[in-house]
Amino acid sequence: MTKTTEIGVLILRVSLGFIFFAHGLMKFQVGVGNTAGFFDSIGVPGFLAYPIAIIEAAGGILLILGLGTRVIAALFGLIMLGAIFTAKLGAEFIGGFELDVALLAISTFLVLCGSRFLALDPVIFKNKE
Repeated sequence: MTKTTEIGVLILRVSLGFIFFAHGLMKFQVGVGNTAGFFDSIGVPGFLAYPIAIIEAAGGILLILGLGTRVIAALFGLIMLGAIFTAKLGAEFIGGFELDVALLAISTFLVLCGSRFLALDPVIFKNKE
């Protein structure tokens, strides 16, 4: 990858990490039980709110640091697929689920390409990827 491409991928990785961290943190601030109640109301098992909140908050931090980028991005992609098909698909695209599609696309990109620039993965796992 060229240096400018690496910087672009870094921007995607850090942005995605920050967005998911903020969403996970919000779930803890308002009470994960409230999110569980919302999940139940749309037919999704409420207990899933707890691992999703943890994955979003902790995964966001890990992504910002560049640790487990591909794995975390895959988890974020699964969360986005779940959100789109359970809560958002009936809504209009604009103002409904366009952000979810963009986050899914960024997650998919990071799963396929990884992100090594200013990441801790290459420091810790020197011979991987």
